[in-house]
Amino acid sequence: MTRSVQPAEHAPDETSRAPAAARGDTVDVLFGRPVPDPYRALEEADSPTTRAWSAAQDEWFHAHVDHLAGRDRLRTRLGELLATGMTGLPCWRGERHFLVRRDPGSEHAILFVVEPDGTERALVDPVAIDPAGTTTLDQWVPSDEGDRLAYLLSSGGDEESRLYVLDVDTGTRIEGPIERVRDTSIAWLSGGEAFYMVRRLPPDAVPEGEEQHHRRVYLHRVGTDPVEDSEVFGAGSEPGTYFGVGVSPDGRWLTVSSSPGTAPRNDLWLADLGAGDPGRPELRPVTVGLDALTGARVGRDGRLYVFTDLDAPRGRLCVADPAAPGPAGWRDLIAEEPDAVLSGFAILDGPEAPQPVLLVTRTRHAVGELTACDPTTGHAIARLPMPGGSPGSIGGLAERPEGGHEAWFGWSDYTAPAAVLRYDARTGAIDTWATAPGSATLPDVHVHQESYTSADGETVRMFVIAPTAAPDRPRPAVLYGYGGFGISLGPAYSAGVLAWVEAGGVYAIANLRGGTEEGEEWHRAGMRGHKQRVFDDFHAAAEHLTTRGWSAPDRLAASGGSNGGLLVGAALTQRPELYAAVACSMPLLDMVRYERFGLGRLWSDEYGSAEVPEELDWLLGYSPYHRVRAGVDYPAVLFTVFDGDSRVDPLHARKMCAALQHASAGDRPVLLRAEAEVGHAARSVTRTIELNVDTLSFLAARTGLDLDGPSARESGEGSDR
Repeated sequence: MTRSVQPAEHAPDETSRAPAAARGDTVDVLFGRPVPDPYRALEEADSPTTRAWSAAQDEWFHAHVDHLAGRDRLRTRLGELLATGMTGLPCWRGERHFLVRRDPGSEHAILFVVEPDGTERALVDPVAIDPAGTTTLDQWVPSDEGDRLAYLLSSGGDEESRLYVLDVDTGTRIEGPIERVRDTSIAWLSGGEAFYMVRRLPPDAVPEGEEQHHRRVYLHRVGTDPVEDSEVFGAGSEPGTYFGVGVSPDGRWLTVSSSPGTAPRNDLWLADLGAGDPGRPELRPVTVGLDALTGARVGRDGRLYVFTDLDAPRGRLCVADPAAPGPAGWRDLIAEEPDAVLSGFAILDGPEAPQPVLLVTRTRHAVGELTACDPTTGHAIARLPMPGGSPGSIGGLAERPEGGHEAWFGWSDYTAPAAVLRYDARTGAIDTWATAPGSATLPDVHVHQESYTSADGETVRMFVIAPTAAPDRPRPAVLYGYGGFGISLGPAYSAGVLAWVEAGGVYAIANLRGGTEEGEEWHRAGMRGHKQRVFDDFHAAAEHLTTRGWSAPDRLAASGGSNGGLLVGAALTQRPELYAAVACSMPLLDMVRYERFGLGRLWSDEYGSAEVPEELDWLLGYSPYHRVRAGVDYPAVLFTVFDGDSRVDPLHARKMCAALQHASAGDRPVLLRAEAEVGHAARSVTRTIELNVDTLSFLAARTGLDLDGPSARESGEGSDR
């Protein structure tokens, strides 16, 4: 079945042609295999040819998108839905606490300190620092006493964080910037005079091209030149190694972890800081050389708590003696469950608690659960009910460092803004500690978790958010997925999803292999040589939406970003007939050369490497750029890229855009939206709205969703939450 979509007023005629890029004759011969790369020249962003082509693509994009119907109304509605703002979890230090909050009208969240009497002060306001809104707060950690704050800022989307230290009482910056601390972790020593951090070696100390790698763990004393920092750990490590550090609440125990790139395994060491110089700790192995992810912390009861997927891909919690921290001494406290993934824990053992309580968070098929357990035996005391009737996600689990009787956690679902909930061990009750600071009239939506079968017979699940309780007709729909790096997609509040469904569409989120919705085995079933399973899961999700009657191929769009951009790039080249349109954001698409750019070399454990013959075969088997074929009627495609992106280079989208514009036999547009001064992650509210307006209006135009039509909001069917 085909459907004619009328071009927007003032848009180019659909028989007109996109600005063409010159095709080159570059062919690499890799292990005897010829690998054509006709758009190699577009890798050079600053060449005059690429600049001219990019400028022409920008005009082509705006000519197609700027006049689409419903954009003004969509922009207004997204602004209303995002005006709810957000409140983060509290981080307690004595009787004062710290939190981030984005109030209605604010472009970025602000970090506040709240005193015991409830008085609050803004400590770090990104917009006050940079009125242009291109600076983001990347991380913050208060000292144990709460009198000092280490925090990281980056600008222009580059994620090249700079570290500063603030005096909390006066709000005065007392140190910084300290450079080369991207992806650092920070762990204060008691007294607030020093902290451990992870920092890259200076550029002149590493081989050319490896400036983003070669990290070390240092002990930094506040107010001293970072050049004088004590190198604690990491000498001789591989260039792509990441490190993490932690110090126990009593300041006695140090943990150091290391992992190769983004690999799903790490080594872990433990040191007793009371036994010697904290600048030269004696680190003893907890796990070294094991194919597992493990974290550990020493509790206030003196036991070592080990959180691991070793021999338990869905996770288990063990206890051990810090004097003998290795696996031989572990005893299961919370054993692995067969159909739920352990995600976190907190110990409430303060004097006001009638008895100590171990809180455990899990996800069951991506839906959050909270259980109170006996900390001695691990036996469940109570499964705690979550608010509302919709499946949701638990975000984090915060407790007081000294114990206490309370724990705080975030709760989010598809129907309402996220809230911070509080568990009280004295009563066993859960109440709402903080709601979103703003409000909006929200549409009533129906959330379904559905199962379907992938190509190899595996059962996969997806969330379907719809305006009806059951399919009533094929509706314009968006299918979203990620499927990689062990990242799970649980329920979450989304202004874009609600705006789409309110307009009459369906939005589906698939829990593909490659994530950890079903544990680490689910992740590994979709990585390296098994990556095609992820794409098969996505194809099957699209077919399920059609079979169930939620949508149809001429009304279905695919959407994904980053690794999800690779996903939808594979979807449109492998099964173009399933989709009317594709939104492909900050994508990896040339999987033969991905390791050469951005942070690509850190991801070879996830995808494989073109430098290994067998792994090159994996990559060429699905690399979207290399699977573009002339004469195919490809879906309409919108690529969105960001010039400040230091993770995934925009060259992937440039090359793929040129290839599709050259090859497609149909008249559906292939567009490239490039945005300056923003990168792969955090962005201001205004930029978020504009990106959503461009993306959703494009998808609506290609799938037939009327953004200017009647909505539940206008008919009074919504609710004020």
